[in-house]
Amino acid sequence: ELNQGSAAAPSAQEGGEDEEEEEEEEGEKEKEREKLPPIPSASSAAARGLERGAKNQFSTFSNFITTINQKKEGIGNRNSPTQLVIPNIKNVRDLPPICLDVRQKQRVSIDTLPQELKAPIPPEPSLPIRTKTVKDFQDDVEKAKSSGDWKGVHDFYSTTFDSFLEINAAFKKDTDSPFNTIEDSGINGKFVNVVYDALLNTPQDVQKSVLKGIINGLLQEWKGPRTKDDLRAYCILLQNPQFSNTSTYVIYAHLLRQIAALTEADHHFLVHWSKKISQKRFKQLVDRLLQFISLRLFPAKPEEFPPMVKCTWWIPSATKVLALFNAANSLISPSIISYTDFYNSTLDHIDLMEEYHNWQCYGNSHRFSFCQYPFIISIAAKKVIIQRDSEQQMISIARQSLVDKVSRRQKPDMNMLFLNVKVRRTHLVSDSLDELARKRADLKKKLKVTFVGEAGLDMGGLTKEWFLLLIRQIFHPDYGMFTYHKDSHCHWFSSFKCDNYSEFRLVGALMGLAVYNSITLDIRFPPCCYKKLLSPPIVPCDHNTLVGICDVTLDDLFQIMPELAHGLSELLSYEGNVEEDFYSTFQVFQEEFGVIKSYNLKPNGDKIPVTNQNRKEYVQLYVDFLLNKSIYKQFAAFYYGFHSVCASYALLLLRPEEVEILVCGSPELDMSALQRSTQYEGYQKTDLTIRYFWDVVLGFSLDLQKKLLHFATGSDRVPVGGMADLNFKISKSETSTNWLPVAHTCFNQLCLPPYKNKKELKQKLIIGISNAEGFGLE
Repeated sequence: ELNQGSAAAPSAQEGGEDEEEEEEEEGEKEKEREKLPPIPSASSAAARGLERGAKNQFSTFSNFITTINQKKEGIGNRNSPTQLVIPNIKNVRDLPPICLDVRQKQRVSIDTLPQELKAPIPPEPSLPIRTKTVKDFQDDVEKAKSSGDWKGVHDFYSTTFDSFLEINAAFKKDTDSPFNTIEDSGINGKFVNVVYDALLNTPQDVQKSVLKGIINGLLQEWKGPRTKDDLRAYCILLQNPQFSNTSTYVIYAHLLRQIAALTEADHHFLVHWSKKISQKRFKQLVDRLLQFISLRLFPAKPEEFPPMVKCTWWIPSATKVLALFNAANSLISPSIISYTDFYNSTLDHIDLMEEYHNWQCYGNSHRFSFCQYPFIISIAAKKVIIQRDSEQQMISIARQSLVDKVSRRQKPDMNMLFLNVKVRRTHLVSDSLDELARKRADLKKKLKVTFVGEAGLDMGGLTKEWFLLLIRQIFHPDYGMFTYHKDSHCHWFSSFKCDNYSEFRLVGALMGLAVYNSITLDIRFPPCCYKKLLSPPIVPCDHNTLVGICDVTLDDLFQIMPELAHGLSELLSYEGNVEEDFYSTFQVFQEEFGVIKSYNLKPNGDKIPVTNQNRKEYVQLYVDFLLNKSIYKQFAAFYYGFHSVCASYALLLLRPEEVEILVCGSPELDMSALQRSTQYEGYQKTDLTIRYFWDVVLGFSLDLQKKLLHFATGSDRVPVGGMADLNFKISKSETSTNWLPVAHTCFNQLCLPPYKNKKELKQKLIIGISNAEGFGLE
């Protein structure tokens, strides 16, 4: 469901039925309007930790606009395009507040309502007749530019934007058609684009007349639900490029507030209409909303805006409208823009843990938190939240262990504060799985690894080495737990049946430990795996509830078994007689330990032929069998293992793609970025040895570059924040140049002797990074 606010705007007396009555009553209405008190806010959605339920009155339009006008006086003249000035509108009463509908603490992205849900359709008022075409308008603009007489263009803009009815009269494809479906908004998109593209190049008074008309439309008193013409007007007004200017933000905020307060069914229409907007315009709308949020949080000129305490609803309203565009973006495959285009990096600089705790504590209240809308939080910010949440869990578990020990009057031991794993390199997998199985109660403690017979102390480097070697062995085909598909270069769960799936649980715990301890792994799972891992993101209390089951499509199968997926795709598009030519049934076969076994995709599937009519059902059932049912026990054990370590509400913030990035990091190595962010100790970046080093490294093959990264950091993967997050350091080693380089993987530090020439440096470096197993103490 779309989890949007559904507060209905209060109704009031409407205007007269025709223009003559409006002129006669105008004076009386203005007097009445002056008498109306401003409407107090409902329990305001606090934007940044403001107390819930604070009763703040919104400052009126006239106060805001007057202030801005005083600063903009004397700018420009009528006949030349100049900086925008908002018109001064007197006696404007404030608009009703929205009531935020805060999302519950469950991983439900802003989806759309079912197709059958339709809002009640009130009668559409008759529209004025407007006959101007795109060509007519373009001709008028060209004439105005050449003659300097903008009166005709001014009249068009002032009339068109004077009311929602006029907006529809100008931009509706056919004024006689209702356009009451989600498939077609009825908006002449080309005309809207042409009118808006020309607007910013018109004289100042033309732009002022548009803003004045928008204010008039927003001040209209409403009775009952909005009509589809009203929704069309909102859709058109959102695309106004004037709202990129901070001087228009007061009007923009009130527009966003009204849209955010629409009913769920109205939002349903706006979402489906928005997905028809071109990619360029869609991206502009999203960027405009993100900029609005950023500048409200961190204004370049604070005096341009009213105090935050008087407009706490600005950010919640904008975020809610942004959620509609995110929903529209997710409806299309491929999406209109990347999900990362909804990230607002400004949020990386606010108190993220306060946002997270507000969300945890007030999830069922009207207190706003960005965590209610996780699509806006960048992966780097989410990583910070997950890391700090993990650290707090580690401290809490360690403290409880200490208290338990003291309460039993036993001597505290520092080792009890950690998950200590001791393994032999020669028995790495068996020792590791035994240790994790025995110490299941300690999985949420800080991990420390010891290799038996080696003197290295684990300050992080041994842990990374352990993960790297262990993953490499577990995913080897000879081990039998996972199947490697050469066509897609990824691993998938073996469907072989066995008596004990505990090893899959321990592999899941291993992957959870990596995320929990901020270690990136070289695991090649398809995206579908991470989608299943978040199905659901919180382990259900009822153990009979199915886990790791998600909706899968042929596209998911293409990412794992492209050859099989291509064959099924050919079946769907086959133009001949499927039943006679393919002679298939709803029964599939799999080889297990050299034995061919058959499985029915549905009851009596071996007796049901695949036909042209039921082939879609066959393909869907086959894909579901391969990716869900045939590996259910394996994946369920893996799921429970992962969540036994990573159980956290922070997982609700993540998309499957983001989980993959947290687990695997990025495989893309940018050694030039590493060079720019490297720190030096004992060297200067202009020293000859350093210049030799980077000449050699930048000339390495990708394989050697990965070996260098593994040698120096313990992992060949790039963390979420990129190379800069490695904090890579090169230190001068005062040893003989006959020595090889040495690395401190705990600190991502490379100790480099001052080699005399590039050839010697390259030779010693390649030897060092190619023989990089084992630890010692200096």
